[in-house]
Amino acid sequence: MPRLSAEPIELNELERKELEHLLKRPSTPQQIALRVKIVLRADKQESHGEIAKELGISKKMSRLWRGRWRELTARQVPVVERLLDTPRPGSPGKFTMEQITQLYALACDPPAKYNRPLSHWSARELADEMIQQGIVETISERHVGRLLKEADLKPHQNGYWLHPPPTIFSNSKSKTSALSMN
Repeated sequence: MPRLSAEPIELNELERKELEHLLKRPSTPQQIALRVKIVLRADKQESHGEIAKELGISKKMSRLWRGRWRELTARQVPVVERLLDTPRPGSPGKFTMEQITQLYALACDPPAKYNRPLSHWSARELADEMIQQGIVETISERHVGRLLKEADLKPHQNGYWLHPPPTIFSNSKSKTSALSMN
């Protein structure tokens, strides 16, 4: 079976300068920098094996980014966008950022404000209140719990730092006077 050579990439001067600029920027993410190196080496007509060995990656990865670059160049996609990941499979999120923000705001309010006879919100009560207010049509308590956990929001501890629990000795004077009373 004959050996297939890698598909050539021919960068124009503008693309090459933009890629080299990306590579020199300290703020360029490492993933993007690696992809830039693959494309620049492919432009020098290096094989997948040479690129893989030099950059410490697999031939498959070299093939993937060379092929993706060629495909997106043909569609005239901007240079930086050619280096980004493709969208992941799966359904899009069901809730907007506004709805999620409303959940966080709701979780930070005391339940009594919404005529709930609770001292602290539970995921079930928050889900119920969101539906009741018309923020969302449906939402499970588990999803509410995941959203709160993702934001590291703990409604049961809300406002704790604003109103610390009372202590016996609130300052040094009362501490001294309490000790002298005994």
